[in-house]
Amino acid sequence: MRRFKLVNMATKDSGMGTSRRLSALKQGCQECQACPLYKHATQAVVGEGPARARLALVGEQPGDEEDRAGRPFVGPSGRLMNTVLEDLELARPKLFVTNAVKHFKFVERGKRRLHEKPRASEVKACRPWLEQELGIVAPAVVVALGATATAALLGPAVRLTVSRGQLLPATLGAVSFRVVPTYHPSALLRAPTPEARREQRRLFAHDLAIAAKAAASG
Repeated sequence: MRRFKLVNMATKDSGMGTSRRLSALKQGCQECQACPLYKHATQAVVGEGPARARLALVGEQPGDEEDRAGRPFVGPSGRLMNTVLEDLELARPKLFVTNAVKHFKFVERGKRRLHEKPRASEVKACRPWLEQELGIVAPAVVVALGATATAALLGPAVRLTVSRGQLLPATLGAVSFRVVPTYHPSALLRAPTPEARREQRRLFAHDLAIAAKAAASG
């Protein structure tokens, strides 16, 4: 697989400054009560990665394992995503990884907590946190993982089924970047047959490679 060289564009001093801003944002997000999701989640889960990353990945919301650990993409979807990133020789520590919604929305089924899709109002309530994260990190390219992230970054009129794999311009708050919509890795896990899983994984890797190439080239 091709290696994509993602260069850190920040100076040492500016990197220290943005790291402190991300830390302050993480603390502030724990106190957010802009929507009811905070009442049942263990904690808010904000993004992690370099303070100045050329490439960012934005998913929908934390899952059960992420909610308990306080870190994004550490559950089954994250582990699958990490494997695909490794196949592309993309080091996850060089990427900024976050979600459009910062609290885990779920329904209880016995002892299990099952994912429930966030409402548009809940995505909107979390939008200021996503704006701040991307404003601090200032990525050149953002991968929108799934329909919720695509709508959060590009607006509800943009459909993942139509725009998947395309490099699209976007502005969120004061920062502009390009977005590549693709599947959420959980969709790969839910594909009904081995053949479907292989095909979705191939397309997922293809889309990540497009984003990485664009980020590396500026």
